[in-house]
Amino acid sequence: MLSQVLLVSAPGKIILHGEYAVVYGKVALAVALNLRTFLRLQPQGNGKLDLNLPNIGIKRTWDVAKLQLLDTSFLEQGDFTVLTEEQVEKLKEVAGFPEDCTEHERLAVLAFLYLYLSICRKQRWAAEDLELINKWAFQGEKVIHGNPSGVDNSVCTWGGALRYQQGKISSIKRPPSLKILLTNTKVPRSTKALVASFRNKMLKFPEIVTPLLTSINAISLECERVLGEMTGAPAPEHYLLLEELIDVNQHSLNALGVGHTSLDQLCRMTMAHGLHSKLTGAGGGGCGITLLRPDLESPKVEAVKQALTSNGFDCWETSIGAPGVSIHSSSSLDALVQQALDGL
Repeated sequence: MLSQVLLVSAPGKIILHGEYAVVYGKVALAVALNLRTFLRLQPQGNGKLDLNLPNIGIKRTWDVAKLQLLDTSFLEQGDFTVLTEEQVEKLKEVAGFPEDCTEHERLAVLAFLYLYLSICRKQRWAAEDLELINKWAFQGEKVIHGNPSGVDNSVCTWGGALRYQQGKISSIKRPPSLKILLTNTKVPRSTKALVASFRNKMLKFPEIVTPLLTSINAISLECERVLGEMTGAPAPEHYLLLEELIDVNQHSLNALGVGHTSLDQLCRMTMAHGLHSKLTGAGGGGCGITLLRPDLESPKVEAVKQALTSNGFDCWETSIGAPGVSIHSSSSLDALVQQALDGL
């Protein structure tokens, strides 16, 4: 039973290279972003369970006593099960969605309820066990994405930079500190739908798609090699190589049909300033990343950010290689983070 306020955070993440190819056994390189999501767990004396996700506009309340009376036998098929359609429908009944609830709201609430009901049934819960946290995070990913690779939850749990292939995760030792722009095109897309569409293309044109996946795998391996060389003394030539790999990967992903005109526009706008960008994640809109070389002066970076925001995109300047899941004291929080939490 929670007796005091608990503050936990996890980093964001991006895929440097290996999108889509990772689902077919190829290498992916994933890194933790220094843009964090904060969770505040606070005990209440009113018998209610409140969920507040301000960034996506969700506020829901459940009666704890009623939740405890629910038949949750459908969750008793082992520690980590693959949710069936029937189980998802039962979770929807528990959630009690209003008619105007959007799809992303439904998925967020379903993932929360699944984790809450499953974890609260356990007699023992080791909150500091990163392996256990990672496994439960993967279950949440399944609710939202269907058949995820496991990259997202892994890098957000452990932080830093990871090499992922066929379920095997290894740390990239002492990755260099790379600054990037993360840009949200604000074009909505469904990862589940994009992955399903790509799977159909793979089945239809295996001899065309497979070589592209092999190429993306080679890009990931070359990037890993360059990052290893940069551990000692990063040189300008290393950044030039990283930029080339970004360009080749972006063209490969476009050839696979997972690009979008908004992402093409992002690439053109940053290229006009001598910078190189690619999509990250599922594509079809969503987010892109732009490598910022260390020799870039601040006014040039600000000019790029201004151009992107003027085009209607959201843009954040950040770095990769952030710590993983962390517990915080209130006194250790940044003033802006504390202000945001106090406003909930």
